[in-house]
Amino acid sequence: MGKGNFSDDFKRDAVAQITERGYPVAEVSQRLGVSQHSLYAWKKKFSQPAGGDAKDAEIRQLKRELSRATEERDILNCRSERHVFERV
Repeated sequence: MGKGNFSDDFKRDAVAQITERGYPVAEVSQRLGVSQHSLYAWKKKFSQPAGGDAKDAEIRQLKRELSRATEERDILNCRSERHVFERV
């Protein structure tokens, strides 16, 4: 990965992929063609103040849990519908 001059907007977008969307640093690094070290440095520079991070982290965790629970519910509903049709 060569040395690049990236705009602050590019750096903020890269950090957002990690902090807001939950992508792993390694994946973002590979996809964008920047080093993981650069991403960690940008994250340190551009991340929101610590007070918002805890609340944002909790929101992200709750969204992941909701998504997982919704998926499990849908799988169970599909399974129970199939079971009803097999009995008929």
